[in-house]
Amino acid sequence: MTTRPTRPTRPTIAQIREVSQPLSVTGRSTSEHWIADLYQRRISPYLTRILLRTPITANGVTWLMILVGASIGPALLIQGWQGIALALFLSHLQMLIDCCDGEVARWRNTKSPMGIFLDKLGHYGAESLIPICFGLRLADWPNQPINSSIYPYLGALLAVLIIINKALNDAVHVARAFSGLPKLEDAQGVNLPRKGLLRLARKAFNFLPAHRIFHSVEFTMYVAIFGSFAISLQIALIIALFVTVGHILAITTSAKLRNN
Repeated sequence: MTTRPTRPTRPTIAQIREVSQPLSVTGRSTSEHWIADLYQRRISPYLTRILLRTPITANGVTWLMILVGASIGPALLIQGWQGIALALFLSHLQMLIDCCDGEVARWRNTKSPMGIFLDKLGHYGAESLIPICFGLRLADWPNQPINSSIYPYLGALLAVLIIINKALNDAVHVARAFSGLPKLEDAQGVNLPRKGLLRLARKAFNFLPAHRIFHSVEFTMYVAIFGSFAISLQIALIIALFVTVGHILAITTSAKLRNN
């Protein structure tokens, strides 16, 4: 029987960084969000230290992340700059809490399938609600009925494409697990098609990762910058269609789903 290491309930910031921010987390080439690299991993231990002094579990922290993430989209329904500012703040707060739930789990050694599931639920929910609410914002809902404009429907379609793109990544892991293949390494090059023009196209795409625009932070920034232009929703929809087709081609032509 494996015993969990005994750690202090009031750790120092240095201790939290050593245990809860290992290189396997901070050095991830594809999973670590750029704002985590930019500043959030520097400040998250301070919030984690506060959380560790409370009875809240790592999954409880994830539920808090889910609540904050689910509030980003509805914040956009507040017309004017106030709604945009609130959505931007909430999107960054969501990602900060997302850093902390893993840090709490690693410190207490309580990583679990439930925690991973809740994390997925939080990101799926937040990132699909934002385009829906953006469409409603452009339609001036609730001041105007939903069926008075095409934008709510375009926003809903964009949400579907975002969910499909996120589900494609998870479907790869499911397919490999059901086939008895090992977990994919989070390393540069693993997502590349094996050869040909698609490999060159994917390398070029990595320099301009359009798919990242649909993460909660990036899409909220997109709305803040371009949201006053109604055509911005159509442009986002075109990008999403392009990304979806490209994502499917990249997966089916890479080594991810090969037995060797």
